Formats: sequence, structure tokens, C-alpha cells
Amino acid sequence: MGRSGDGQTGEVRDASWRSDPVVYEWDPAHPPGSVYVHVPFCFHRCGYCDFTLVAGQDELIEPWLTALSFELDRQPERLSVQTIYLGGGTPTHLSPGQLARLLEEIGDRFRLTSDGEYSVEANPDGLSDEKLAVLAGAGVNRISLGVQSFDEQILRCLERTHSPDEAAAAVGRAAAVIPNVSIDLIFGVPGQTGSSWATTLRRAVDLPIRHVSAYGLTFEKGTDFFRRRRRGEFDLPSPEQERDFYERAMDVLPAAGFGQYEISSFARTGFCCRHNQVYWDAREYFGFGPGAARYLAGVRSTNSRNTRRWIESWLKGRPALQEREQLGPEDRAREAVMLGLRQTRGIDLERFAQRFGYTIRELSPAALDTHLAEGLLQIEPDSAGRPHLSLTRRGRFVADSIVGAFL
Repeated sequence: MGRSGDGQTGEVRDASWRSDPVVYEWDPAHPPGSVYVHVPFCFHRCGYCDFTLVAGQDELIEPWLTALSFELDRQPERLSVQTIYLGGGTPTHLSPGQLARLLEEIGDRFRLTSDGEYSVEANPDGLSDEKLAVLAGAGVNRISLGVQSFDEQILRCLERTHSPDEAAAAVGRAAAVIPNVSIDLIFGVPGQTGSSWATTLRRAVDLPIRHVSAYGLTFEKGTDFFRRRRRGEFDLPSPEQERDFYERAMDVLPAAGFGQYEISSFARTGFCCRHNQVYWDAREYFGFGPGAARYLAGVRSTNSRNTRRWIESWLKGRPALQEREQLGPEDRAREAVMLGLRQTRGIDLERFAQRFGYTIRELSPAALDTHLAEGLLQIEPDSAGRPHLSLTRRGRFVADSIVGAFL
């Protein structure tokens, strides 16, 4: 990613239905236009990471590829799609031969439209010219690099294994083959200063990139960073410093030509991540691989996050699911508010009501009125005069609490 949050309500079944194949069905009249494939392999698990991945277990890659082929066979015909996204883990941790096989398996089931977006996540280290050639040869036209920082001390804190110069060099080599390059950056890291963050932003905008994702560091339960924070091992930035970090990103990146189009996302004109916009627009998509989520025919489901269990199940021809939700009409509408408000363009109020059968006021009148009065939400017309509900700049600092009020 896959990288967006949940929070929707609806029916959640227990694990007794984990082999239910119904979650792979979709409406033939309205086929999903996007595919996510999760590659769970990494050289090292960073202390802050809570994604589905295994590190130092490369012996699982070949059986994973075979199991993935079986899961992809749930797609009975070669379907034309607008976006494909390979997330992780680190997809480029695979060898060139394994990477080529993966891309071939996907290409056998899904055909990217001529104007489609094909994204692959990668780390700067291990991204060889041979792997870049494999990606480009298979039609990959967008690469997202986990740079995180251009400060050596911050990279060490985050347990990244590349240097600032190596990251910059990887961006240059990638851009020479796949011009649409995105990078991830993290702020709010223990020991980080305003000067360090400013240097990272300045160096980023000078690179041949089209997109920046700037995330605040989170301490997810179960991660090593979560345990270390509880033990008091980190010198954490204050809430005021974190706000300053985010505000600096909202100033520096747009001034350099990277418009903010989502809470954490900035892009040059024409280079917004179309795959992520599928999630934020509450549209349907396929998902394959351990831990992958999908949204098909009103059913949201997630594969088992245990990579070995997922492999073993699929090698026997059985789906390995972790959870399933059948969203009712009101659940779909509320989730669409939560996702839509992430985007700076906000929600077209008239189209929302037509699509979901509810107005936002009907869903949460108190939350709407309160946040409008507080200046955290606004209703403004677009260029065609259609009213849109969106977060104000001030509202973006407390976006989680605002969108949560609509669930």
C-alpha cells in the first residue's frame, strides 16, 4: 500500500469463514479498475514498521510466488485496469528473475490501459540498474522510493540502511529509466530538529521527482519503536514541533511546485497518485498477497497477515482471509466521508448525495456544524460552482479527530 486506515463499521465475521471465496466476486457491469499486490519481503524490519512483512526469510519467496499465482487465478479473465500498485515490504527485494516472474504473473491477469499508472515501491539500497530495467520493461511507469530523510542521524534512528547520498543517487538512476519518481519522507522522528527537516525538504525538491509523501512518525502497537517509547528511550519532538514540521512541509513543497492534494501527499501538476485516489474516492479495487485488502461488490476483506499461513493455505488452493465486512448503505456513506476529507479538494456535496443516498448533514449534523463553526471545515464552490466540503488548512492538523466524528 497499501497505506490507508480503516475505521468503517459493518458486519465482521469470525475466522471460521476464512476459506470463503465470495470476497473475490465483483459486479461484471462495473469491474474494478485498480489492483494492489502485496510483496511481504524485506532485508530488515525497521523499528517503526507495522506492515505485513518478513525479513531474512528469502527462502519463502519462491513458494510465495506460487501461492500468489493461485490467488491471482481467482481472477477468471484478463481484465483491463487503470492502476496497478505493488507495495510491501519491498517489492524490489526480489531478485531480477523473481521480479520478472511476479510482473509476468500480474500481466497474465491484468492489462494496464494505455494511459494507466503502474507503481512499485522500492528502497534506495538494493535498487540495481538490472531491476530498474526489469520494471521498465514490464510497463512500470511510477516508482515510490522509501527515502525517509536526507539526514544521516535521522536515517540511523529510523534504522534505514542507506545514506543520504545513496538515496539521492538512487532517485537519479530511477528517474533516468522511470521518470515518474515519488519519495516518502518522515517527520517527528526522535532527535529531529527544524533545521534537519528543512534540509531534507530542500534536498528533496532539488531532485528529479514528481511526488512527495510526507508522514508524521507513528508508534504502532507491536512495533519495536512502540516498546522503546514506553520505556522512555526516545527524545521525542513536542506536539508544537511536530505541528511546525508539518506546516513547513505545507509551505516548502507547494512553493517548489508540489501542490498538496491530500493530507500527506504533494505532487507536481498531473502526477497525483491515481491508485491512492481510488482508495480516497471509496472506489472498488482488487487485492492480492498476505495482508492485502480488497473492496469488491460492497465487501471489504483482508488477507491473513501471517505470511507463512497465507502461503500454506494457498498452496492447498484455499483462500486465507483475516477479516470480512459487508458494508451497508450508511456504512459506505460514512466511510466515503472519512476517506474523501483526506483530499484537499474535499467532497462534492451534490455528487455525494446522488451516489450514496445520504447528505453529509443527514449522517452527522452535529459534527458538521461544530467543525464548520470552529473553522476546521469549509464549504466552498469549485470552478464549476459546485459546493465542496473540505478541511481548512487549520483542520489538516487535526484531521484524524475530524474525520472520526463522521463515523
